[in-house]
Amino acid sequence: MEISSIIELIEILRGENGCPWDRKQTPKTIAVYLIEEVYELVDAIESGDPDGVCEELGDVLFHILFLAGLFREMGHFNIKDVVDLNVEKMTRRHPHVFGNESVDTVEDVGARWHQIKLEEKSLAKKASILDSVPAGLPALMRAYRISERAAKTGFDWNDISGVMQKVEEEWSELKAVLKRESRAPKDQDLLALEFGDVLFTLVNVARFAHIHPETALRNSTKKFENRFAYMEKLITESQRIIESVSQGEMDELWEEAKANLTVS
Repeated sequence: MEISSIIELIEILRGENGCPWDRKQTPKTIAVYLIEEVYELVDAIESGDPDGVCEELGDVLFHILFLAGLFREMGHFNIKDVVDLNVEKMTRRHPHVFGNESVDTVEDVGARWHQIKLEEKSLAKKASILDSVPAGLPALMRAYRISERAAKTGFDWNDISGVMQKVEEEWSELKAVLKRESRAPKDQDLLALEFGDVLFTLVNVARFAHIHPETALRNSTKKFENRFAYMEKLITESQRIIESVSQGEMDELWEEAKANLTVS
């Protein structure tokens, strides 16, 4: 089957004798499902399951084509316009492949890409170079992109040691608020702000270390989930519920989980 088969399927679903649910959808409602499908695709990729990746790619593609179909119905553009625009943009952003420019390193490619994007945004009369970072990104991912964009202007630390020093400063400020014996409601807002400052600075540590914080946190969360599930399994096999197990025994089981589970 060709991609056109999905387009035809969507047209039938949206047609007069199609599905009431599909006919009811709007760009905003489909956007929510698209985000969910992308996360499911990421899970499949991280699990190393090619069949799962194939299936989830299909779901993502379906929702992308569904969105394009909705905008075609409203008279804005069709999927060919999407393809043409993207090919034109990618060609323009690779002058070292499709033009006469030359680059020596991956870093050179990144710098040129950023320069071309700045030229595009200046033509679009954006108020800030940060405007290109979508407001709807998950907070950790958006913090990474915001700091990355800002750094490309030269507003950055000289090296990772400067960022680490800033982490210590932010951590001290957070601890100072936490140590207050009685906190007023406004202190709770300050606490949240200081905690956010710690997270934002740690995102910059990740950037300097060439680690994506979103991926790092996902992996650490998954590691915790696996170890906790292992501990639950041992407790269930002893015909008990986890709430009945003492803290001391849970600590021992946790260490057993750490020893027996490999980190992928």
